[in-house]
Amino acid sequence: MKAIDKKRQADFQIIAHWVNEGDRVLDLGCGRGVLLEYLKQKKSIYGVGVDIDLDKILSCVKRGVPAYQGDIRAMLATFPENAFDRVIFSRTVEQLEDPDAVLAEGLRVGRRVAVGFVNKAFWLNRLNIFLKGRRTVNEVYPKPWYESLPANPFSVAEFEDYCDARRIVIENRVFLSGDWRSECSRFPNLMAGYAIYDLASID
Repeated sequence: MKAIDKKRQADFQIIAHWVNEGDRVLDLGCGRGVLLEYLKQKKSIYGVGVDIDLDKILSCVKRGVPAYQGDIRAMLATFPENAFDRVIFSRTVEQLEDPDAVLAEGLRVGRRVAVGFVNKAFWLNRLNIFLKGRRTVNEVYPKPWYESLPANPFSVAEFEDYCDARRIVIENRVFLSGDWRSECSRFPNLMAGYAIYDLASID
């Protein structure tokens, strides 16, 4: 297994802590399968990935990670209720065309759902908009807007409002500082660069 990007180490470790040994895991927007490979090594999971990008699916296959190319919402519709112990959306929700419907489907097919996202309201993002009138360009957002994929970013506060409105149970939450390594314990909507939520449906 290749070394994991330092910005993803804490993210992966948190999700691995929530995953049980031998769990059935579905990673939606799995990319090159790095997270599933990590979970397979750490927790001996049975993992399946879904991604729209064929090159990334081929990378999954090279890693020995089962993965399917296709639309996330269409793929979710093929699974019965509670088909997986854990469904993962890692930096995926903000790129979905209908995130509300897809998250609902994720909660249907998974007993628990992990959602990780970049916090739009992080102080540096606010500062760049206020002082420069421009979005932040850094390691997280390396490309200008015209070279980036369509996205609908949101904040920690907005996501919690959403969970409250849809009566989604927040079982656990972890906020990481701007370095994505150390934990953020205060004012997460302002000070957290990245957020990870462990969700469940109301029984």
